[in-house]
Amino acid sequence: MWVEIICGLVFYRLFRRFFYGSDDVLEFETSDFDATFSVANRLEKLYGGKVYVGLHIPDVNTGSRQNIDIVLVTKREAAVISVQNLAGFISIHEDGSWTCEGGSSQSAVCSPDPVSEAKNQASVLESYIEQRGVAIPEGYFSYKVVIPNPKFRTFYNNFPSEVITYDQWVQLKPEPRSMLSGWIKSAFRGGKKEMQESFHQQLNFILSTAPMWDRLEVKDNKYVLGEFLEFKGKQEDILALRNIKRSKVSRLVIQKISMFGLAHSKLQVLYSPRDYRSGGALASEWKEVSVRSSTEVIFQPQNSTKVCKFKLSSIMSMSLSA
Repeated sequence: MWVEIICGLVFYRLFRRFFYGSDDVLEFETSDFDATFSVANRLEKLYGGKVYVGLHIPDVNTGSRQNIDIVLVTKREAAVISVQNLAGFISIHEDGSWTCEGGSSQSAVCSPDPVSEAKNQASVLESYIEQRGVAIPEGYFSYKVVIPNPKFRTFYNNFPSEVITYDQWVQLKPEPRSMLSGWIKSAFRGGKKEMQESFHQQLNFILSTAPMWDRLEVKDNKYVLGEFLEFKGKQEDILALRNIKRSKVSRLVIQKISMFGLAHSKLQVLYSPRDYRSGGALASEWKEVSVRSSTEVIFQPQNSTKVCKFKLSSIMSMSLSA
């Protein structure tokens, strides 16, 4: 029996390697990233405005960088959103820290106070924006913690008002004059006028050019945030891709050319030259190169010590931070 099991595992690995190669996307867990992008997409649909995902903002007080999951900006207000993709029973301690039990992990998972962390993220972001020459009105930024996982459970309902539990999240509705509703305190509720258009444009420009994690969109609508390191593959393919570097390119899109001859099939890589004056290049400015589908992207995921390899054939698009 054990012989059959071992042979089956060997066959499966050979089968997977033959058809998919050693692509880490098959094994890398993207659920936390997927949850963040799902929350961002829903917020944008509900409240309009502009959503920024995966900011990596310098913190002058600590000399390090602060990770910010989501920033939602409308003409009335803005919010820093921390996404906690927690499954299991959550309890809150007196110091504000959380403990999660009964989820996918066999042991309890403890985390610092997410509300305090979100508040600090908002403070760091405000300081960064002001350093770039834009004064933020008092109360313009709010901060929230969203728990979008349907497997979230709690023993009691005494979460701070800044926390949006799963049940609240699925019931979230837009309000005509406010970005966020119900249990989310609006910084501009009470009839304050919209920010001047020039301020709004400046703020969006600063956020669109702020340091961010690089982004991979891979097959099955999954996402990975982290740092693009390099391409690996045949020499002629690497030479064809030599112009794709973060100083020159903001985004690339992968398109399949042929389904025949799997080992030697080609992919079309479309990339847009970086334009620091606007959000991107016009469609007519996109350039293209053709490379083997076996070419790999070497990528360091956020909060991971493992360097992963993703075949271009598994990637839909890649965005590079300036």
